[in-house]
Amino acid sequence: MKVPFCKYESSREAHSNVSDVLDGEELDQVAELESDFISYVGAQHALATSHGTSALHLAMLALDLKRGDKIVCSVNTHPNVPEVVRHFDAEPIFIDIDADTYNINLDKLEVYLQDNQSKKLKAVIITHIAGQCTDLDRLYKMAKIYEVKIVEDASEALGATYNGQMIGSTGADITCFNFSSHLKKDVCNGGMLVCDSEEIIQRAKLLSSHAMKRDEDSLEYIYDVVDIGYDYSMSQLDAAYIRAQIKEQDSNLKRIKEIADMYNEALASVDHVTIPELISNEHIYSLYIIKIDKNRDSFALELKKEDVEVGLHYIPLHFLSYYKTKYSLKINNFPTALTSYQQVMSLPIYPSMSDKEVEFVINKIKTVSSTRV
Repeated sequence: MKVPFCKYESSREAHSNVSDVLDGEELDQVAELESDFISYVGAQHALATSHGTSALHLAMLALDLKRGDKIVCSVNTHPNVPEVVRHFDAEPIFIDIDADTYNINLDKLEVYLQDNQSKKLKAVIITHIAGQCTDLDRLYKMAKIYEVKIVEDASEALGATYNGQMIGSTGADITCFNFSSHLKKDVCNGGMLVCDSEEIIQRAKLLSSHAMKRDEDSLEYIYDVVDIGYDYSMSQLDAAYIRAQIKEQDSNLKRIKEIADMYNEALASVDHVTIPELISNEHIYSLYIIKIDKNRDSFALELKKEDVEVGLHYIPLHFLSYYKTKYSLKINNFPTALTSYQQVMSLPIYPSMSDKEVEFVINKIKTVSSTRV
């Protein structure tokens, strides 16, 4: 037996939706997906994009980010977060993380906001690591006090809730989703930008198609360009496939929770292994992150030899050559992110994983752990 870190999931409905597109059915799959998504998360507006990174980049456009503006984000996130900021010649500001959730440390964020109030400080991008949400009540209060926008990176939080409310409808200015997440690549690409602001969504829609405006009373090919936009459009084939994913997400999350419960019970007392810290029962375990107290890389390599693939993530942003050089960052600037990165890894967890495969992973972890001193 070999257990991959992630596995391509395809349902009969996904095949049917894609076939409809290939057969030329007159159904706008992108518009249908946007409508389905609004119903699913409870947001007022949704705009499909070609990728999750496109959604984040479009969010920065919609907020009118300019050169020299500042965007605060966690130092423990995918490089696409500061990347979209730098494309505007704006400045990402990195904040260390919470040792238990790996999300941004709100105490350190608040200190930064207190000490750096400025018109140039535009927004905070919050990444919900592994589908465990940050304290949004506190975050939104901070945003009002310090007059910054909140953009939530929900790449790992599709279907997650906070106090019973779906991420995407909890009060962020913009929330961005990614249907082919960074560690669990899918066969399709796609993202979604959601918000409750009519002004933001209209600007996003305009800029998502080259800022073209057409007069409905004129011929279709007559248009004007009123700003600098780009093409962020999602394909009909991607939308057709993703529509099935949305429909199946809740049942998939239910199975993932069952697998997480199996891991939690079996690994809680295993030497050298620390299971995820459960801050609330709303954790969706889009990643199942454990800590290894010594030689994480060696532990991961031993598991690979035992036919168990794991995910190692994220390399803290201040380790990366571009940001380290650009902002003269030192390895010890963010000690919690440094320590966590040296210890964490993600175990396989996906809906089609069988109980037998889960038990296989558990047994291999116990085997590798028993060789440690």
